[in-house]
Amino acid sequence: MEGPVRLGAVLVAYNSADHIDNCIASCLQFRNEFEAGIVVIDNASTDGTVAKSRAHDGVLTVQNPTNRGFAGAVNQGCELLSTAEAVLILNPDAILLNPPSILATELNDETVAAAGGLLLDASGQAQAGFQVRRFPTASTLVFENLGINRIWPGNPINRQYRYLDLDTGKSADVEQPAGACLLLRRAAWKAVRGMDERFFPVWFEDVDLLKRLADAGWKARYVAAFSARHEGGHSVRAVEWSNRQLYWCGSLLRYAGIHCSTFGLWAVAFSVLLGWIPRAVTGMFLQRSFRHLTEYMNLIRLVGAYLSVGRSEARLPWNAL
Repeated sequence: MEGPVRLGAVLVAYNSADHIDNCIASCLQFRNEFEAGIVVIDNASTDGTVAKSRAHDGVLTVQNPTNRGFAGAVNQGCELLSTAEAVLILNPDAILLNPPSILATELNDETVAAAGGLLLDASGQAQAGFQVRRFPTASTLVFENLGINRIWPGNPINRQYRYLDLDTGKSADVEQPAGACLLLRRAAWKAVRGMDERFFPVWFEDVDLLKRLADAGWKARYVAAFSARHEGGHSVRAVEWSNRQLYWCGSLLRYAGIHCSTFGLWAVAFSVLLGWIPRAVTGMFLQRSFRHLTEYMNLIRLVGAYLSVGRSEARLPWNAL
């Protein structure tokens, strides 16, 4: 792919009325670069997101009657942008600070499937540990579940996982640029059959996609000259806490089932259960409620159901189920 890359953009929205205007405006300032179009895929928002999105000229807004999840919406948008050579996947709480063509130049290397850049929080600080990560291993996920990475953030496993050794002032080949603002070669997306929609509604779908791309021989790039402002987590905060935790654990277990060994999967599953015990006990004492115990029982059922099908089911292509 030489010369200018034909770009499109997919914004996945869910109850994003507080953010969608700024996100769209940041894309429209570079509208001449998005020759293939800008598409907002709305996952059944109820807060006026669709009306705000449709008020912008030059943007196609698709309102799904039900929540298809992040992966389903990305696939839907990439299908719609059939003339795009590359698609910028963007969370609605992200604002472009530089032209997307800066990322697109990386795709002149035919081995590069994805590119991302520097993500800044509201105060202008780099979102270190989030903007670029390495692929999680079973050890990584165990440390996350047990809270070790929060208690001891400088441990070797966490430093490796969160790329804390990365010089953000220099571009480099990396494993996992954040899906919050990710340029994806459409041919590569198509070659690995898109995002796995079983990661529902969110979490680990972008990690899984990039891991499958890497396994197929593609590369990903961190581009120091590109940046975006990113708040983070606005949609998932609208989900009730217990459901949010179950969704996260379910996606985590699916990822482990696909990309870890059988032993690794069981270690991750055990760490999920062990890590929730202090939360459940603390919640019962502080709130004087058995709600947290009920949530823990739901988690046990989730882990049991997943382990009963195990890695064989997890490795099936999502669109073969």
